[in-house]
Amino acid sequence: MIKSMTGYGKGEAALEAGKLTVEIRTLNGKSADVNIKTYLLPKDKELEVRQRIATSLTRGTIDFYITWEPNTVSAAKTINSDLVADYYAQISRIEDRLGPHGEKNEPDSVLLAAILRFPDVMSNASADIITEENWPLVSKAIDDALATCNDYRAKEGAALYKDVTSRIGNILNLENEVESLEPERIEAVKAKILKALDDLKQEPDQSRFEQEMVFYVEKLDINEEKVRLRQHCKYFMDTIDGEPCPGKKLGFIIQEMGREINTTGSKANHAGIQKCVVRMKDELEKIREQSMNIL
Repeated sequence: MIKSMTGYGKGEAALEAGKLTVEIRTLNGKSADVNIKTYLLPKDKELEVRQRIATSLTRGTIDFYITWEPNTVSAAKTINSDLVADYYAQISRIEDRLGPHGEKNEPDSVLLAAILRFPDVMSNASADIITEENWPLVSKAIDDALATCNDYRAKEGAALYKDVTSRIGNILNLENEVESLEPERIEAVKAKILKALDDLKQEPDQSRFEQEMVFYVEKLDINEEKVRLRQHCKYFMDTIDGEPCPGKKLGFIIQEMGREINTTGSKANHAGIQKCVVRMKDELEKIREQSMNIL
């Protein structure tokens, strides 16, 4: 069964300091374009994660996220006591250098409160969330996200399959309708030529007339186009049923189907057949749009 390139997957890891959530969102794309959108993933793990994502999801624009929800204890910020002490010592030395005005005008508690507002003296206790020790848990969360994303893609793919294959059936039905109109079209062409001769009040050579009629009808013959279009439809169905990732190949088959439909339209010379051709083009365009999202 085919898969869609649109998908979403999620995995979670319960770590000692809190909960880590892995999310993967995918859209259609020509190749595996993996975007790591998190600062939490260690640099030495990035290449491994990219390769796992590309191997599992094959193709598409893929966004990878990791979010972190610390528990109550780990959410508390840590005071860099050495830095606070250094700031305090520096300020004290400055006050001493001010001479007579060097007497401390503010209590220590006020000075310490001011120092604690400096942006670099407070830091999160969970700076290094992903470590070698908890990496197996994180790795499993990534696998879970990939698995759920693939499940999502499979469900979307089932809907895509139903839609495009039904439209292939519509094209074949319209082609049958075209075939049923062909005898009427040939007779209409003959009648049109005979009427033109009658209007000119000319009596053609019967043998030559028959030759020219055959030649003219052969130019308008669409039998080859019908055969090739039906063959392309069969090839489309064989490909979508028989290959795990048929998206790119289906695009090429759709191009060939379009050529046969366009040629049929240019040779139609019949209002009923032209209407069928327009409807076939409409169905094919919808197939083309949907196939761009098939993996």
